[in-house]
Amino acid sequence: MKKTLATTAALLAFLGTAYAATVQGTIQAVDPTTKSITLDDGKIYQLSPDAAVGKLKVGAKVAVTVDDKTGMVTSIKKAS
Repeated sequence: MKKTLATTAALLAFLGTAYAATVQGTIQAVDPTTKSITLDDGKIYQLSPDAAVGKLKVGAKVAVTVDDKTGMVTSIKKAS
């Protein structure tokens, strides 16, 4: 019984965690109206409503981390 409870708790903790993917690319477009950016791969990435879009510049090389569950960008860093 204890083993089953421990396994169930571990499984629920695993399912509750968000997965994230990191994509590197060059910003091709910044849309402050929709709070999104387009990278050179042609994909549009949705930023959070409170993102400081004004700091993002076309031509900047960035590493974008995206929450796989929501599709929302969780961080943008300068790519190396």
